[in-house]
Amino acid sequence: MNFSRQREIIYEQVMKYPTHPTAEEVYRSLKSDNPNLSLGTVYRNLNQLSEAGMLLKIPIADGSDRFDGRTDCHYHMICEKCRRVFDVELNCLEDIPKLVKAQSGHQITRVTLNLKGICSECLKAEQNSEH
Repeated sequence: MNFSRQREIIYEQVMKYPTHPTAEEVYRSLKSDNPNLSLGTVYRNLNQLSEAGMLLKIPIADGSDRFDGRTDCHYHMICEKCRRVFDVELNCLEDIPKLVKAQSGHQITRVTLNLKGICSECLKAEQNSEH
């Protein structure tokens, strides 16, 4: 995959973003320093980077897709209040591919899991507003 300057800055922005940005968030964060950058270019490059396995695309059923610089096995928690996406480390799902293979013969190549809840910051803000 060729790495143009625009693709490089888009990739770098996702890598330093801790809560998995949308294409719009990447665009907004880069636009002021890169006036020739278009939203379409950001979408296209994010999708190409995810197809190449360099980024993980996180489909969000009731919102915009998010992008993650971590491509290793991990899971996500989506906050129902602030809509941010957080990494969650769970070892309890490691046996799923083996179990599915043994029961059905299907080969699982990746297990994805999106949990929904309320992040610690939003919980803290709720508790402070109740007092």
